[in-house]
Amino acid sequence: MPLPKPKEQTLTRRRFFGATAACAAWAASPCAAKHAVANRKADGAENYYAKLGVPCILNAAGTYTYLTAAVMPPSVQRAVALAAQHPVRLKELQQKAGGYIAQRLHCEAALVTSGASAALTLATAASIAKRFQLQPEEIPQCALDKGCEVIVQRSHRYEYDHAMQICGIKVVEVETAEEYRKSFNERTVMTNYFNDAAPENNAQAKIDRTTWLSIAHEHSVPCHLDAAADVPPIENLWKYTGMGFDLVCFSGGKGIRGPQNAGLLLGRKELIAYAMENDSPNSSAVGRGMKVAKEQIVGMVAAVDWILSQSDEGLQREFLRSTETILAAVKDVPTMKSEIYMPLIANHVPHLFLHYDPQVVGITPLEVAAKLRAQSPSIELNPATGTRARFHNADENTIVLSTWMLQPDEAEIVARALRHVLVGAAQNEKRRQNL
Repeated sequence: MPLPKPKEQTLTRRRFFGATAACAAWAASPCAAKHAVANRKADGAENYYAKLGVPCILNAAGTYTYLTAAVMPPSVQRAVALAAQHPVRLKELQQKAGGYIAQRLHCEAALVTSGASAALTLATAASIAKRFQLQPEEIPQCALDKGCEVIVQRSHRYEYDHAMQICGIKVVEVETAEEYRKSFNERTVMTNYFNDAAPENNAQAKIDRTTWLSIAHEHSVPCHLDAAADVPPIENLWKYTGMGFDLVCFSGGKGIRGPQNAGLLLGRKELIAYAMENDSPNSSAVGRGMKVAKEQIVGMVAAVDWILSQSDEGLQREFLRSTETILAAVKDVPTMKSEIYMPLIANHVPHLFLHYDPQVVGITPLEVAAKLRAQSPSIELNPATGTRARFHNADENTIVLSTWMLQPDEAEIVARALRHVLVGAAQNEKRRQNL
């Protein structure tokens, strides 16, 4: 069971001073030493980040692709390194890995893809191939010629529509359940449901998952669910296929903690077979450029094993501990008001919202973000920081961060750096006003 969604986080006096003490003592921690020697060689290996002049960062933002998403746990890193040492037959590895993952995640079949976007492409290609019995080399041209369509809710249109459109389909928008029923025809190959835009998260969405799925099945059309960022909770890995969704995609490099360039497509055995036919290494397939190497396939198997060895309670407990460490360090900043918010769907982890008056503190959230980014080690805050983003109640006076991608002891470094910037600015502003 995931922890209940907290609104305001109240710290006891003991927890406040305990976290503050940890923050003050960070310089003596192993983490400080780790960052002090970040440019040295590790285990005899050349540090190519240092060689290329690319600084390592502390990720207090989240599993964003532009920040290279998650860091793989040690067990996954070891599995990837070992897989790199030996060649195998790629299709055999895909089949065996898919079978193993499907068994562990309680679904008919599974395919390791080169990410959630690639999984959406392969889901679309599989649905086209099944509907019209097309060969891989016939997609996308025959799909264009036949006028293939995928139905989505208007509120579910997103930047990943192109992952379907490269298969030659047309996206058909609907808004109500009645419009949805009327949109099916002989050209409809699939429907797509974006889980993050479900009614629980998006007031504009009119159709819930169950209704969407049942209407698609009334017309015998495969229904795909985009659940890319929906781990944790861990049970989501089998919840949606268990509901009856024909195909479900997940990002491998987010909450599952696999390689960033990997993902999962789960679902019905027949459709996963079609997806494999339209995937690399088939040179005539639309998925040929979406190559998944042996290291990524093995890495995803290891990541599935790792995530299933965890518990939601244990993960959330650690995320909250790190979040409270940062909150304790900045709680006494003038005008500071804090909130710990956990989205219901997608990135279901604690997010710390720090609201304050920049005129009193003497620095804006965007300026804070720039200072933290420029320091060493460089720290990245959530991109909603300092913007009127459509993310909870973020605005231009709000710092937003999330600790779930921080490594052990890094929360203390973030806490110290954030406090240094905010308290220092507040003191300077007070002195300026007293002149």
